[in-house]
Amino acid sequence: MSDTQQQTSSRWLVVGAGGMLGRDLLPLLAGTPDVSAHGLTRAQLDVTDPKAVRAAVTGYDLVVNAAAWTDVDAAEAAEAAATAVNGTAVRHLAAACAATGARLLHLSTDYVLRGDGDSPYPEDAPTGPLNAYGRGKLVGEQAVAELLPEHGYTVRTAWLYGEHGGNFVATMLKLAAQRDTLDVVDDQHGQPTWTYALAQQLRELGLAALAGTAPAGIYHGTSSGDTTWFGLARAAYELSGLDPERIRPTTSAAFVRPARRPSYSVLGHDRWVSAGMKPLPHWRDSLGEALRGPGFAALTGAADRTENGAG
Repeated sequence: MSDTQQQTSSRWLVVGAGGMLGRDLLPLLAGTPDVSAHGLTRAQLDVTDPKAVRAAVTGYDLVVNAAAWTDVDAAEAAEAAATAVNGTAVRHLAAACAATGARLLHLSTDYVLRGDGDSPYPEDAPTGPLNAYGRGKLVGEQAVAELLPEHGYTVRTAWLYGEHGGNFVATMLKLAAQRDTLDVVDDQHGQPTWTYALAQQLRELGLAALAGTAPAGIYHGTSSGDTTWFGLARAAYELSGLDPERIRPTTSAAFVRPARRPSYSVLGHDRWVSAGMKPLPHWRDSLGEALRGPGFAALTGAADRTENGAG
């Protein structure tokens, strides 16, 4: 593809297109002028197969890697398998992009950090994963930095929720129709991030990457502001017209899990500003907009009917 053609049109490949983020991103790209987008699901592309990855990437200007092993607790007992997807497969993608000249937008996680801070982590903060999932994702980040120093973009995100998959917000709303009260952890701090808002940010970053206006490296793709899981649950109820007093605070000790969770996963967003782009909106603003969507509205309606004695 000539330089002139690349300036007026670009071909994007979304890997992991069947996931919650991929299903928000593809329609956005389809409506973006001068962008041609194609998605591949887990069933359509084995990201652990380097030959298949190289063949899939060929012909594209930009690749978004939204494929991942996402079961954090299961990774503790199957670290090699999780790292094959979250680490080694990313090396395959980065190598393929390096060979073809494509840009790579790779989705990573706050779990690569130590999680014991008390102020937002900058993009260059020292890493120190607490669990197997984080260790595997760090392997992927390192591959992008090594193989694509000029064309690789790692976007760390966290606490994702959206319309197209299981997530904390949807679970809280479903449980509202089943339980009078819910105990929710109030000692883990993070940034609830709407997948649709993140998809919009990825689109803008990809366009800037192709235009040469956004430098390669690490970006933090999380909402502005921060809260706890307890705060998120209360906000989801309040914004849905449910009684937030039904949500009660508890500690992580009440919900022991196989994988350790960070107590503080708040990320800084200075890199967006230095690249001339706005960070994602405040988490509460995005949550309110998300809850007005048809998927969440249906859950809210069911919970509301129960609360008012109609369920």
